Amino acid sequence: MNYQTFEPNQELIAFIKCYWTLESPKEETPEKQIIVPDGCMEMIFHYGDPYKQYLNNGNSIIQPRCFVIGQLTRPLEIQPTGETGIFSVRFHPEGFLPFTTIPIKEMENTSVSLEKLFGKEGQEIEQQVLNANSTSERRKLIEIFLLNRLTDIETIDRIVKSTVETIVTANGQLSVDELSRDSKINRRQLLRKFSSAIGLSPKQLSRTFRLQAALKMLLNDQFSNLAELAYENEYYDQAHFIKDFKEFTGSTPKEFYGSHLKMSSLFYGTD
Repeated sequence: MNYQTFEPNQELIAFIKCYWTLESPKEETPEKQIIVPDGCMEMIFHYGDPYKQYLNNGNSIIQPRCFVIGQLTRPLEIQPTGETGIFSVRFHPEGFLPFTTIPIKEMENTSVSLEKLFGKEGQEIEQQVLNANSTSERRKLIEIFLLNRLTDIETIDRIVKSTVETIVTANGQLSVDELSRDSKINRRQLLRKFSSAIGLSPKQLSRTFRLQAALKMLLNDQFSNLAELAYENEYYDQAHFIKDFKEFTGSTPKEFYGSHLKMSSLFYGTD
């Protein structure tokens, strides 16, 4: 399994967190993988075989080859169907707003095809990226596509951007009232701005980042027991930590530590 990350060019760095690629040969018995919410939307291109996605009702679907995945508020369970070859654009929490053609909130927990988002242009970039021969070629193609769509860099509200930065710096440990005071804007306005730009409330994004901070401590073995892990990330108590952890990952911390650590270290512990 080969996972790599790449930085965007300077013109897009305010919107894109990174590009990443994942390549892996076909497995005889492919394992299910849990993708944990991380506050970022992604544009995914499967130039290898597509993935199966498991639904809440127990059924499964085959994901589109190319799509944008909206904000996740629950774990996403997926499984390879063959050889893996993925190129992905990971946006900052507010970074996809200038490029979208439909409300961000409507994309929550949903894979939206590039054709639905961008029409004929979506179909064209899909084929170009899938037919490209290298990661560098895919990066150039997607950067041209996104830059051509970047007509108004003022789309992202500066208050939203600065509040996201505050949440990141605090590892999600500030209350909405504290964020509201820090940004000098009332709570209702802040909620409305976040819903429009990110698709999550400040509280949801904070909970996501706090859980991510705890996950990274898990990945790096920076804890001696669950009580310490809960305390370090300012959960009320261990029970509250386990409840949040299960909501976002589908497992208890002990179960997750044993089963899903490998994939999580790839996607959430390295950039």
